[in-house]
Amino acid sequence: MKLNLQDIPRVKTITKEDFIKNYFKPQKPVVIERFIEDWPAYNKWSLDYMKEVAGDVTVPLYDNRPVDYKDGFNEAHAKMKMSDYVDLLKREPTKYRIFLWNILKEVPQLQKDFSFPDFGLRLMKGLPMLFFGGRDSYTFMHYDIDLANIFHFHFEGEKQCILFDQKQNKHLYKIPHSLITREDIDFANPDFEKWPALKNAKGWVCNLNHGEVLYMPEGYWHYMRYITPGFSMSLRAIARNPKNLGKAIYNVFIMRSFDNIMRRIKGQKWIDWKNEQAILRTHKA
Repeated sequence: MKLNLQDIPRVKTITKEDFIKNYFKPQKPVVIERFIEDWPAYNKWSLDYMKEVAGDVTVPLYDNRPVDYKDGFNEAHAKMKMSDYVDLLKREPTKYRIFLWNILKEVPQLQKDFSFPDFGLRLMKGLPMLFFGGRDSYTFMHYDIDLANIFHFHFEGEKQCILFDQKQNKHLYKIPHSLITREDIDFANPDFEKWPALKNAKGWVCNLNHGEVLYMPEGYWHYMRYITPGFSMSLRAIARNPKNLGKAIYNVFIMRSFDNIMRRIKGQKWIDWKNEQAILRTHKA
């Protein structure tokens, strides 16, 4: 048995009007296949190019270890020079990923390789973020703290993306006071005996290839698995739905602080309690 996933619709290219009407307003995902062929990045950006322009930059690396109460929010698990990291990606599968790497700060010249497209939403100019991963590395199922509209541009290789909207929360074993599901669920091949509620979740799936753009609507859960080594860039636009905007403000200013305080007070017991609650609440629902 597999997850109940439908293919994310694909278009070759799209006008601003069509995007707003068919995808943004109904909050549905879409893959746009040929939107950035006029960007220098379309022909230039590869792992080798990143090694060339950013080889000496030390990058933060993350792996798939479960959350530990001692870990700070988004604290790196290791560091490495970009040139060594690219060599590692090409040499062998590795769990080490780069995420939320701000290219404007680190390698300003990369800014010349792309432009901010006009989808009819105001994109945050200061936050183009890069994400890298090796073969079979993946991100836990999560949604972003600000519930933004996300445009995810993929470069080199192939990447699988599984999405769920916020209406599926009750089926996903969501961790309370957190933005992730249970970390021991393998969304690429879930164990339905262990996680029976997943049978009821309805989601979306696509495989992204070089130069394709995935639009993820506000607050969508996403699980990303690198089928081959590669990297992506995300551009984001603030949540427009007042409910989502309210949730974003709550997450940033209240939930995150509360979670950090509880980790300091209760330590690992807090993490264990949250993991247990994810199962109890999901099965109760």
